[in-house]
Amino acid sequence: MPELRCVAVFCGSRTGHAPHFRAAAAELGEGLARAGIGLVYGGGRIGLMGAMADAALAAGGRVIGVIPDFLQQWEVAHAGVSELIITDSMHTRKTRMFALADAFVSFPGGLGTFDETFEILTWRQLRLHAKPVLICDIAGSAAPLLALIEGAIAEGFAPPESRTFYEVVEGVPALLERLGALGRVEGGAAALL
Repeated sequence: MPELRCVAVFCGSRTGHAPHFRAAAAELGEGLARAGIGLVYGGGRIGLMGAMADAALAAGGRVIGVIPDFLQQWEVAHAGVSELIITDSMHTRKTRMFALADAFVSFPGGLGTFDETFEILTWRQLRLHAKPVLICDIAGSAAPLLALIEGAIAEGFAPPESRTFYEVVEGVPALLERLGALGRVEGGAAALL
């Protein structure tokens, strides 16, 4: 794979009901490590976040966790990551993850994952960056997110070009292949904030 220094992955702090979500998170973590791509993520040891980080670490990958202090105090931080960055707020966490990443992946998750995904898409719409944003669909998991975007377009609240701010990729093997094709993002983003 061409070099990407680091990819930020937004994903769940829960594993979901179906075992294929956890398996996909582990597959992604291992795949990033084997490709020599660093992982930056929300810093948790639980849910899909933990499964992905553990698999990346087991495969010899570099894993940077970024977690707000209040979540660290809830004892959900992953103590075994390569680097754990403690922030003072959720917003600072997202800004720091943005600065560390060359590309973004939205993986299955809940409200926090939606928040992170929509914020990075909003920053893209506002031309604050041009970094790739990939939505990884695991067994139809991306359908509700995509329906929300399509609904906003249909009702005239978002422009049709919103569809150009992201790519949808089916499954982890295709995601890893697409990241390889993207290579390093040259001059990717304007400074944010």
